[in-house]
Amino acid sequence: MKMKPVEETIMGVLGIELTEQSGERIVATMPVHAATHQPFGLLHGGASVVLAETVASFGTWHAIDQQNEIAVGLEINANHIRGKKDGIVTAIGTPLHKGRTTMIWDIKIMDEEERLICVSRCTVAIIQKPTE
Repeated sequence: MKMKPVEETIMGVLGIELTEQSGERIVATMPVHAATHQPFGLLHGGASVVLAETVASFGTWHAIDQQNEIAVGLEINANHIRGKKDGIVTAIGTPLHKGRTTMIWDIKIMDEEERLICVSRCTVAIIQKPTE
């Protein structure tokens, strides 16, 4: 199973960019603009959840056998703490648990002034790559 080009995924649609990647810390940014707004012009909670799961999934991917395994979201929750109309949000993910079949990530999404916008916890399953 090949990884698709980012521009052909929800990451491309929402403008998510990974800026730091390892199995211990993932950082990604996302613009707050029309594509990430809800109808009242604020950052959509679902866009924050996409950003959080993206961070957790890539963090897990960096910590597994990439030749034989893939990382897929299993469960996610999010608390939306503060609204945001424009600018950039940054998600920082760190692992809480690194197991053989699952990893649990803590993700904090902050604005440019490092104010907390959203906090999320995501469980990622580690599965064998399907045969193509």
